[in-house]
Amino acid sequence: MHDSTRLKSQPHNRRREPPPSHHHRRAWCCSFTVPPHSPENPVQAPAAAGLPKKNQSLLKPEIPTKSSSNSTLSSFANSPQNTSRPGIVTRIDPRRILSPGRVSPIDSIDETLNPINPINFPEIPKSPTPVDCEQQVSGGGPGVRDDCNLGIFDVRLNLKGKNGSGLVLELNSEVLSNNSCVFADLIAKNSRGLCRIEVPEVENLGVFRETIELMFEDDIPRKLIRIGVYRAIDVLEVSAGIKFNQGVLSCLKYLEAVPWTEEEEEKLRSLFNKMKFDHETARDISARLYTLDMADSQHTLSKQLVWSVTTCVDANSRNELKSLVRGLLCKSSVYEKDCPDLNKADIFAICQSCISSLISLLEEATSTSPSNKFAKKGEKPLIERISKQVDNIIWLLEILLDHQMAEDLVVIWTNQSKLLGMHKCASPLVRYELSRVTAMLFIAMGTGKMHCRSEARSGLLQTWFRPMLLDFGWLHRCRKGLDMKALEEAMGQALLTLPLKEQYILFMDWFKCFSKHGTECPNLSKSFQIWWRRSFLRGSETHATESR
Repeated sequence: MHDSTRLKSQPHNRRREPPPSHHHRRAWCCSFTVPPHSPENPVQAPAAAGLPKKNQSLLKPEIPTKSSSNSTLSSFANSPQNTSRPGIVTRIDPRRILSPGRVSPIDSIDETLNPINPINFPEIPKSPTPVDCEQQVSGGGPGVRDDCNLGIFDVRLNLKGKNGSGLVLELNSEVLSNNSCVFADLIAKNSRGLCRIEVPEVENLGVFRETIELMFEDDIPRKLIRIGVYRAIDVLEVSAGIKFNQGVLSCLKYLEAVPWTEEEEEKLRSLFNKMKFDHETARDISARLYTLDMADSQHTLSKQLVWSVTTCVDANSRNELKSLVRGLLCKSSVYEKDCPDLNKADIFAICQSCISSLISLLEEATSTSPSNKFAKKGEKPLIERISKQVDNIIWLLEILLDHQMAEDLVVIWTNQSKLLGMHKCASPLVRYELSRVTAMLFIAMGTGKMHCRSEARSGLLQTWFRPMLLDFGWLHRCRKGLDMKALEEAMGQALLTLPLKEQYILFMDWFKCFSKHGTECPNLSKSFQIWWRRSFLRGSETHATESR
């Protein structure tokens, strides 16, 4: 008698739950009401004898008959019975959470009602939010019950995680059937008693649970805003797997309306590659993810961007855009993945246009007419316009070096006989701008960034080495970002790549210039010593060895 009294008083000893949530259409719960068998809690026959019949069924497994199936389900969800509101269950006993290795007496009853219906859903993607190990969830949210609209919990959804954890949800069959045709087919096969559905190999239990919760939400978009884009993509995949159309549509509308990070974009693209969504909103998302004729559009757009930068009027904007466009076109850029290589012809066409503009400006600068030397109204000063074109050529050279396509620019610059002729008669303030281009080519060759044929190297040095000696002092005073130490070393290394006879001519020109002007010329002493040893000392030793 004492044991029977203790069982009946259990609901009065439990801790009061928080107020119920009213934003759910229906509730779903875990309705275990009797502690599992264990040495600490043995089943006592006298206590069971004093209980009502429907409570005895929880302690002693019985096979329900057709006439008693409804009462069995009702007593399964209500222990003890709430006489004031029939069909409404009481709060969950917190001791009814299953744990691995312990079998609840409810399990034996369920097996006699209906067998488990396993179903395989698509793998749920990993989520940054960790999921707790095996637990049971009650309707209206974890640990919350809406006593005003509970209904009958006649479906037990058993989720099995890949890591061994589990999650048991007791749900209403009507809500599941109305929202998911997959669950509707499974529930229709079990029209009698408690329907048990098992989902094995779930990668993320939390995502699956949140997807089921959406079926009981009155405001699904508000829920998606709370969980964020990354989690909504996971929910979209689960909703598509269980054919929860309302969830799929809500996720698509939410994802189409919000911005994405690069990580979220890659995740969404991966999902759209695996699944096809036949909806207008899905097509809008695809338009943000993919473009038609990407190769052609990338070539055309690259040419337009480069051309726009070279014709930009504002100096600050031009410098900012140069850094941006070069970063986009650089092969080491995170944006350069499967895109085709840069169109060489387009870049050289723009480069040739800049050289032509430079020739016109130098002709204007070397003209004997005084009116040509003053800027017209609304125009920039002549020296500023010349410097702009030189900056454009150097910037294009850097892009070509990134793509290992700058060798032909050496030949183009070598053949600029007009520029070379005007260099001789132009003022030092103007002509040294031309040597800025030559300096960048020397540095690229001397440091090994550009590999030119012997004829190209020889032609460039024979043409522009002597003008460089004249302008070195101006370059040193107006560097404009030029590394003069690197230039001196690169000039010496570039000279040493020529045949020894050509080295002799150019090194002697440097020696005469350096003896007259000193620091106004580059210091190539180290390279000169190397040339001297290679030409005389090592050569004589080799000749003596061959003679012996």
